[in-house]
Amino acid sequence: MSAAPDALTRVAVAQFAPGDDADANLVVVRRLVGRAVDRGARLVVLPEYCAWFSPSLGEEAVAAAQELDGPFVRALAELADRLDVVLVAGLLVRVDDDPGRCSNVLVAVRPGEGLVATYRKQHLYDAFGQRESDWVVPGPVGPPETFTLDGLVVGMQTCYDVRFPEVTRSLVDAGADLVLLPAEWVRGPLKEHHWRTLVTARAIENTVWVAAADHAPPVGVGTSLVVDPSGTAVATIGDDAEAVVVAEVSASRTAEVRAVNPALSLRRWRVEPA
Repeated sequence: MSAAPDALTRVAVAQFAPGDDADANLVVVRRLVGRAVDRGARLVVLPEYCAWFSPSLGEEAVAAAQELDGPFVRALAELADRLDVVLVAGLLVRVDDDPGRCSNVLVAVRPGEGLVATYRKQHLYDAFGQRESDWVVPGPVGPPETFTLDGLVVGMQTCYDVRFPEVTRSLVDAGADLVLLPAEWVRGPLKEHHWRTLVTARAIENTVWVAAADHAPPVGVGTSLVVDPSGTAVATIGDDAEAVVVAEVSASRTAEVRAVNPALSLRRWRVEPA
């Protein structure tokens, strides 16, 4: 179900640099979410690897993985209940049938309901000299989980997935009005350019809102942003160590853009799993 044409929903992206101290990460999460709610946010998007992160994945990452009903998700649920806000964040989750690896998971937590949707990263970062798949199991390809907020349908994907346009298109085909993109976009030559270009392209080609939350430097590029269905960055962060930015998301803006550019209805191809 789409939102009422004149409805506005305040969506925040929160940027920081998670480390390998889970308790310290939660302190920052609580601080940033509080700042977002003070500015009227109904939904806060936090980065990938939000519960625990090390620049070099290894056995410590697998050991740091939790259950979906573990302490990090419980803490998010408590925070969501206390502040009456929907939270989306990334964490590592244990994999029972592959104890040497873990799963890179996004969770969506709604006040009063707890966990309402998950997304397991499908395209692992085996590029630019990295090998995420040595320690992480790729998520299954199938119908996406979505959730609703103020009538908007919300979908999720993770970081390297943004280089694969089929992921966002499959979410839009499932009805998504807003796509959330938690990331740990590693710095490097042209990487900030790639990040902003790809996030913007996914918004333009799907005439959909995209809210992308990245790690702050020195490992991530930062530059978290919210892009509207025309490809306009309506809210942005620079390379701040900790920051929150809030944007007003509306179905009316989507309808306006799609009336001018009905690309989705004009397409002649569909997306199918490889």
